[in-house]
Amino acid sequence: MSIRDPAAHWDAVYATKAVDEVSWYEPAPATSRRLITLAAPSGRVIDVGAGASSLADVLASAGYDVTVLDVSANAVAQARDRLGEQATYVVADILTWAPTGAYEVWHDRAVFHFLTDPGDQARYVDLATAAVRPGGGLVIGTFAPEGPDSCSGLPVARHDADSIARLFTEAFTMEHSETEPHMTPQGGLQSFTWAVLRRS
Repeated sequence: MSIRDPAAHWDAVYATKAVDEVSWYEPAPATSRRLITLAAPSGRVIDVGAGASSLADVLASAGYDVTVLDVSANAVAQARDRLGEQATYVVADILTWAPTGAYEVWHDRAVFHFLTDPGDQARYVDLATAAVRPGGGLVIGTFAPEGPDSCSGLPVARHDADSIARLFTEAFTMEHSETEPHMTPQGGLQSFTWAVLRRS
């Protein structure tokens, strides 16, 4: 990310805005839930950049073993307050985090597009490769080419399905892709590219 202290940046966002005021808020994580089911109907799921999303609640209720990871301690605290012992919680920068086990599904809605440096993107791919068990799935949602070029004061890298497939090609095979228009709480439209990739 193009900031010196990602934790401080995102802690400030979650400290100053309500859950339903951030631009990425959605009343129900329907697309994430559907694509995670497509990737694996059960098992261990890590939600990277989970923030205060209700996705972990939905997955835990469906019987998944959920890990919530975010760089913001404020965001993780909000998730912990809701879920208690129903999930595992990790406060970490995704680029410096070390996986401690294998997951059936790695889910990321709106983290990868903040990685604008090719070296950071490669590090992320290496981490996902290490964390997802062979045969497992990676579900990723990023801003599409026609989507915003910045978010929360930070530049982003926009992707289509082909660019995602190329970046992950050494260890993952594309199984499914789609685009989704996301309506922000402020009434703006943001175009997302979604992809489901299978770990080889």
